[in-house]
Amino acid sequence: MAVAALAPAQSGRYGFGGGRFGRPQSTRADYPTWEVKERFEQDVLTFVRIQYSSYTGGSGSRRGSGWRNDYPDSDINFSFRLQELTSMEVATDPIAMRLTDERLLDYPFLYLNAPGRLEFSDDEARALRRHLLNGGLLMMDDFWGREEMENVFHEMRKVFPEREPVELPLEHPIFQLIYPLERKPQVPSIQAWSQGYEIEPWHGDMSDPAPYFKAILNDQGQVMALMCHNNDLGDGWEREGESVEYFKRYAEKWSYPVGINIMVYMMTH
Repeated sequence: MAVAALAPAQSGRYGFGGGRFGRPQSTRADYPTWEVKERFEQDVLTFVRIQYSSYTGGSGSRRGSGWRNDYPDSDINFSFRLQELTSMEVATDPIAMRLTDERLLDYPFLYLNAPGRLEFSDDEARALRRHLLNGGLLMMDDFWGREEMENVFHEMRKVFPEREPVELPLEHPIFQLIYPLERKPQVPSIQAWSQGYEIEPWHGDMSDPAPYFKAILNDQGQVMALMCHNNDLGDGWEREGESVEYFKRYAEKWSYPVGINIMVYMMTH
């Protein structure tokens, strides 16, 4: 697996995408595109974001955007960086789909953003279980605090009632495989960081602010579902075009390295 050094984009500005933080919403034309080798056109890795309708609300939460949070900026930026920095052939256009979509098994990687207040239907839980037992990997990102963690654990018990999440040690390949990390990453949203916070303070009980990487493992000990708690790794992907300092401090140092490690782990384990 060939991997290039992580470096800032050269596009006339730092990174890609306009986003929503003091700038107009970007369009697909704001992002780079790339050629997929003809022989791999039917065998590319596609970034798939999971759509969901459920949202339980709750005081102190800002989660009204639901599955659309950071979309599509983070997905496009990460797809570009994955194609740029590794030897993987990556689809130029990430997609969003529901767990009950009949095409789900065609895509090994699933990304679920802001799951702190979602609720799986029975059909969604069955579909996700089938996908993960067939070799897929789910990454859950951008949920914070005690209540949101408890909700994610509750919903994942619908998927795997017989399996308990375990905390991944720093020595796990997800933290060491391509980009060795000296500690488990923690990435605040750019909004929190711009207000001087290292964590997000808007999620109820934040008495334990440490980053956690809880995983549900298959019978061979391989990660099927990864729950990135007290983190907004997707904001590091989304916001790279908005702040040089935020890019260097969070996107370049944490969000892209751990994201690429996850994808290479999925493809090689």
